[in-house]
Formats: sequence, structure tokens, C-alpha cells
Amino acid sequence: MKDNILLPYIASPSRRIGIFVGFFAFCTIFPALIHSQWITGPFINATLLLATIFLGPAEAIFIGLFPSSVALTSGILPVALASMVPFIMIANALYIKTFSYGRRFGFWISAGIAALLKFIFLTLSVIFLLPNLLIPEAVERVAVLLTWPQLVTAIIGACIAFPVLKILKKNT
Repeated sequence: MKDNILLPYIASPSRRIGIFVGFFAFCTIFPALIHSQWITGPFINATLLLATIFLGPAEAIFIGLFPSSVALTSGILPVALASMVPFIMIANALYIKTFSYGRRFGFWISAGIAALLKFIFLTLSVIFLLPNLLIPEAVERVAVLLTWPQLVTAIIGACIAFPVLKILKKNT
């Protein structure tokens, strides 16, 4: 799907601002309201992909900085993982940049590679950082939040974003 098909939908500055505010509000409010990684994760990832397409990677990265902080303050992310928030932010930026760069190869290839790189980055962060931050008994329990579920929620996010793009393409 080419971005220029959606260009009439996002061409005006006021519409771009509205889209940005909508995505930003969703990514900051939704995690505070829904306390489940399995619900918020896919929708946040879908929003990051949609923001990348509609606004560009820089704006999407800015939006992607906030969900993990909200997840921490609202209790989705345990306080013990506060030191991992910057790594989650970097993982979101990696997800966005990889998806943006890979779009030339198609939505599914770029989304799949982006999800895989996000997963690898967070898994390596967990392997190398968490043992230094937590007691050994807690590492395995909290590590689960930042490993394979990140891959699954990123892929489900793409599965949510794709039909939204199809619907918007059909209606523009």
C-alpha cells in the first residue's frame, strides 16, 4: 500500500495536527485505562504503525515515548522495571524506524521484521540488564513481560493496523 494513496486524507496541516493529537492521546490514555499488556500492547503497536504512515517516523517516535511511562505509572509495568522504560522507548523507536525503512518491501515484511527487531532488542536488554537490577528470583518472573509477549503484541498490532489502512484506502 503506497502512502500517496492516503495523501489527500492527511494533506492539510490541521488534519495532521488532529491525527497527531488523536494518536498521542490514545497512546497516553488507553494504557492508563486498560491494565492488560495483551490488550494495550497490540493497540499501542498498531497506533505506532499508523502514526508512522500518517505522520512520519519522527512524529511516531515522539508518540512512542509515552506509553511505557504511562504503563509504569498506571501499574501495567511493575515498578521494579522502571529502569527498563528507556529500553522500551528505544524498542518502540526501533520498531517505528524499521517499519518506516522497510515499507518499500511491503507492509507485512516491514512489520514482521520490525516486530522481530523490537523483540530481539528487548530480550537482549532483559538478558544483560535485569540480572543486575533485580534479585534472581524476580528476574524470570518480570522478564516475561519484556520478551516474547513483545513479539506477539507487535505482530497483533500489525494485524490491527492493516485492515484500518485498507478501510481508509477504500474510503478515500
